Amino acid sequence: MSVKVLVLVGSLRAASVNRQLAELAAEVAPEGVTLVPFDRLGELPFYNEDIDNESVAQSVADLRAAAADADAALVVTPEYNGGTPGVLKNAIDWLSRPFGDGALKGKPAAVVGGSFGQYGGVWAHDEVRKSLGIAGPRIVEDLKLSVPFKTLDGKHPRENAEVAAQLGDIVAKLAAEVG
Repeated sequence: MSVKVLVLVGSLRAASVNRQLAELAAEVAPEGVTLVPFDRLGELPFYNEDIDNESVAQSVADLRAAAADADAALVVTPEYNGGTPGVLKNAIDWLSRPFGDGALKGKPAAVVGGSFGQYGGVWAHDEVRKSLGIAGPRIVEDLKLSVPFKTLDGKHPRENAEVAAQLGDIVAKLAAEVG
C-alpha cells in the first residue's frame, strides 16, 4: 500500500531542528510511505473569511490541494512562548475551511517536534492537537514525541538513535491508521 503524508513544519527557519526532524521522518519512513512537506507556510495570508473565496491566494489553494492529496498529516513543530507558532495556527485555520469539510477531514494526523524547554514543546503539541482536531483530521493521540533540544547535544536528530527510532515508529503507525 502506498501512503502519502503531508508534513507541516511550524518553524520557518531553514536550519531549524524541527525541519531536521521532518527530514529525519522522511528518511526513516517505511517503504511505501512518502512524506510530502509543504514548505510555504510563510506565504499564507492571515486567515480572513473575507478573502476565503474562489480567488483565494495561490499559496492557500496549494496548501488545500496538498492536504486533499494526502492520506495523513504529520505536524512537526517547536513551541514559541509556551504555545503554537503563529504560521502553523494560521495554516490550520486555512485547512479548517470550509468549516466541517476541510481538506484533512477524517484523515489521521500526528503532532511531534522539539523545543528548547525542558518538556520539548509538549504544550504547543497539545495545542496543535486540539486545533487540528477541531479543524477536521482524526488525531492519533498515542503518537507523540516531544524532544528537548538539550538531549540532542547540538547534533542533527538523525545522530540520536532513540529519536530516530521513535520517529520511525510514529510514521509507521500513522501510515497504518490510513484506511
